[in-house]
Amino acid sequence: MTSPALTLRPATEDDLPFLLALRKATMTEHLRRAGARDDDEHHLARIRHRFEDAHIVWADGRPAGLFKASREAADWRVVQIQIAPAFQGQGLGRRLLSELLEQADARGASVTLSVLQGNPARRLYESLGFTPVEEKEQETEMRYRPGMAPPAA
Repeated sequence: MTSPALTLRPATEDDLPFLLALRKATMTEHLRRAGARDDDEHHLARIRHRFEDAHIVWADGRPAGLFKASREAADWRVVQIQIAPAFQGQGLGRRLLSELLEQADARGASVTLSVLQGNPARRLYESLGFTPVEEKEQETEMRYRPGMAPPAA
């Protein structure tokens, strides 16, 4: 199977219905398992958080997800990454994160993210060189330090 062509474009208010449906499809199970809120109000608040950094992920010309990352000085943060179920398992998340980490390495920036307890995406983050720095009740804070990417397979 060939890897889909990826493009990113800034999210707009017109994307809110897609983003709400995407968040419900990708996050509800993990939020419930972690004991976190999963109502529409909470979903929309998370979608709007750092909305200026939000990009719609397009794969082969179709909306496939959300990638939201802030790039401030030497401390970057993956705010949200969500890939629609129909596109999961195709390496899109790995490609998006790998590109971000290459950019961070080039600028000497560290990258942080948080992952809900029990979310299988943690394995992906660890495989890319993220390490846990703080375990919380509902989530784990992880950090990637420049030059820490594992060797290419």
